[in-house]
Amino acid sequence: MQKAGLFEHRIWAWFILLSIAIGLLLALFSGSLQIKRNMDADMPLDEFKANMDERIPALMKQYEIPGCSVALVKDGEVVWTEAYGYADLESGRVLTADTPMSVQSITKSVTAWGIMRLAEKGLIDLDTPVSQYLKGWQFPNSKYPTDRITTRQLLSHTAGMPLGDFSNIYAPDEAIPSKRNVTAREAVPVCEAGSGFSYSNVGYNILEILIEDVTGQSYSEYLRSEVFLPLGMESAAFDINTATTPYPPTGYNLSGKPVPVYLYPSKASGGLFATVSDIARFAAAGLKENPVLNSESVEQMYQPESYKIGIYGLVFEGYGFGHYIERLPNGLRSVSHGGQGNGIMTHFQSVPETGDAIVILTNSQRSWPFIAYVLSDWAQWRAFPSVGMGKIIWGHYGLCAVIGMLISGSLLMILRMIVGLHRQKRALFRALRAGAAVILLGVLAWSAFQEYLFVTSVFPVLSLWLGGAMLVFSIALLLSALPSSRQRKADN
Repeated sequence: MQKAGLFEHRIWAWFILLSIAIGLLLALFSGSLQIKRNMDADMPLDEFKANMDERIPALMKQYEIPGCSVALVKDGEVVWTEAYGYADLESGRVLTADTPMSVQSITKSVTAWGIMRLAEKGLIDLDTPVSQYLKGWQFPNSKYPTDRITTRQLLSHTAGMPLGDFSNIYAPDEAIPSKRNVTAREAVPVCEAGSGFSYSNVGYNILEILIEDVTGQSYSEYLRSEVFLPLGMESAAFDINTATTPYPPTGYNLSGKPVPVYLYPSKASGGLFATVSDIARFAAAGLKENPVLNSESVEQMYQPESYKIGIYGLVFEGYGFGHYIERLPNGLRSVSHGGQGNGIMTHFQSVPETGDAIVILTNSQRSWPFIAYVLSDWAQWRAFPSVGMGKIIWGHYGLCAVIGMLISGSLLMILRMIVGLHRQKRALFRALRAGAAVILLGVLAWSAFQEYLFVTSVFPVLSLWLGGAMLVFSIALLLSALPSSRQRKADN
């Protein structure tokens, strides 16, 4: 009894020590805890590039990322582009910096430039109801009014539009349904316009229709003539010819399975294909005078329209027109946008006051932690000293701690049952334990049948450990809820 009392008295100490030890070991072996060289702020560009030539392939191997293209902008000029790995693992096709890649939602930033170009020309007013510019399309019936939705609200995701069906994809040689018909089905508001931030592909697809109805050109033709060619984005395009060389990379989903190149019915929310140089030139254009927009229009895009941006607020301060905005630790403003599709993940980030930008394009959906590490290295080198996406790294540490606690709790529960130190609780308390275990097992079963999980996307390695730890904890919790032989005799 004295030993049992001593064990029970120290149970929390054992729990804390075990949790710390297991969490640290997991962080080390999962790659979350990395020993790397510091990026000195005065490091020459050639030295930083040499460091990245070692760092990026190592991170790609750790997170099973087939291919990646990277570009750097310094003092408003593109100073480096490089590609690593493969465009297609099955054929062994090497990825090059000249290979156009799907950039997904980075397209929204490009669309915002196209819309601001219309505003500069006086063809639209950002605060006029968008329905006044739409000639061959109208909103479907809904319980929320749509006649007051403005271009400003569509640009800033405050129009109340839904996310949309991003799984509606087609092969380049496949017949694609009319974007106007698809958008008409999807453009049913989920809340009243102006009531808050709701990230929406549909809202940007409506802007695509707006551009076409105002200009009389196709969205693709307008963006090419008014944005791409003036900025030197010569490879940027929305349509893919199957005979094109080099052909865009094959994507790879969270399970590592190949995803062939695909198109969306609408283009403005995520349909752009471009080389890393194209996106670097685009990012650089926002850092200096350019032939497309004046400085006032660029500044307007970089001002937050909404500060309450939901889960994105964990990383960014707010959202402007097609750009996320954040304040860096040194007080500088940074603008960025990322993209995620089936088998694809991308990101660009720039700091207008210093003339710096970075572009990261990958053909893997497992790339969020990879992007976070590369961004953190870049930020440290440029003396920012960190960016919001770097919080994903701290999220890894936090998840390691959670997994450590789950495993530690499971081990201690099992040990107490084995050595007979488990105290029998009242039937109600046992029922609560059993209920909690069943709920956790239900969550795990539900998660196993989901094609996409946010936690798996952000933590592609640790999510497997989390699932295993939750399973073990649930079983241990369920077993601890069972009455002992002594309790069963007492009940009888």
